[in-house]
Amino acid sequence: MEFVILAVVIALVAVGVISGLVVSSRKKKQLPPAPSSTPTITPPAEPRAGEEAETPREESRRTIEEAGAPPAEAVPETETVEPEAPAAPALDVPEPTAGRLVRLRARLARSQNTLGKGLLALLSRDNLDEDTWEEIEDTLLTADVGVAPTQELVERLRERVRVLGTRTPEELRALLREELLTLLGTDFDRAVKTEGGLETPGVVMVVGVNGTGKTTTTGKLARVLVADGRSVVLGAADTFRAAAADQLQTWGERVGARTVRGPEGGDPASIAFDAVKEGIAEGADVVLIDTAGRLHTKTGLMDELGKVKRVVEKHGPLDEVLLVLDATTGQNGLVQARVFAEVVAITGIVLTKLDGTAKGGIVIAVQRELGVPVKLVGLGEGPDDLAPFEPEAFVDALIGD
Repeated sequence: MEFVILAVVIALVAVGVISGLVVSSRKKKQLPPAPSSTPTITPPAEPRAGEEAETPREESRRTIEEAGAPPAEAVPETETVEPEAPAAPALDVPEPTAGRLVRLRARLARSQNTLGKGLLALLSRDNLDEDTWEEIEDTLLTADVGVAPTQELVERLRERVRVLGTRTPEELRALLREELLTLLGTDFDRAVKTEGGLETPGVVMVVGVNGTGKTTTTGKLARVLVADGRSVVLGAADTFRAAAADQLQTWGERVGARTVRGPEGGDPASIAFDAVKEGIAEGADVVLIDTAGRLHTKTGLMDELGKVKRVVEKHGPLDEVLLVLDATTGQNGLVQARVFAEVVAITGIVLTKLDGTAKGGIVIAVQRELGVPVKLVGLGEGPDDLAPFEPEAFVDALIGD
């Protein structure tokens, strides 16, 4: 019995010990109370207004200098690069015109061998019979010298050779040179008239059939004048041919000459009038007017050239009318020359493509036909291949050294 009671007591004691251990473990897991040193965070006081407002407390404040400004971030400096203006195109410097034909002499001589050297070969024969003189005459006619000038030259050569008697090559060359110069005429004034008046520029009108190189010749003539120290204004009065104004303007830009132009198909006389007006305003030395050059058989267009001339003359006299002829057309060029001369008073002739033909006699024929001198000759495609015509240099190129 006692044993049973002891066991019960022990069991109760064991239960009590276990319960205490459980309670003790639970108490250890609770968070410890906050230490007394930790400040208590109180919510901000409600703002008060009026009499309840509190007097603001004075607090020491730091100046900006004391606080120090935050360091500024380094901003990389960027250089301002201004776009470069496009450089103006360099102007061409045309070759001087003095002696230009002499420099082109070899080119001319190659194309004229048939005329000059052919005549020398015939004249050098031991027996100058009638057949030989007929060959000489045929050679001159083939070279487009023309019937009347040919007959005149043959008669003079016959007489001179008969009087001369013995004929050395040097004597024959001197004889032929003298007679050709007589036919060409050395007393013509071959200078292109560009003087103008006291307050007006010299005005030059360029006429001719399309295909003769008229617009190109006008551009090359501008180079000739610039090379001689003259200032030039171009008038693009050929409004009927596509791109004629563009072509002329390109020539002018190369030497610094301004081009006055109008709409395609516009009134040529109006453009010519404006070109002279601009030339006066700019104080230019010369105004070059490129005119339309359709077939000379169209009466209406020829009348139009007359109108251009009359309108230009309202500013002042027209100083020069240059007729451009293609030397390779031969006698057909004379037909063109006659028609143009009826409409406008031709004062000078420009022969183009003279290096491309053996018919150099057209120089003599066209002068005889119109009674006006050849003033300029074209001897190639180069921009400076337009040369003032010099009879002596031309004849020397024909007959060689």
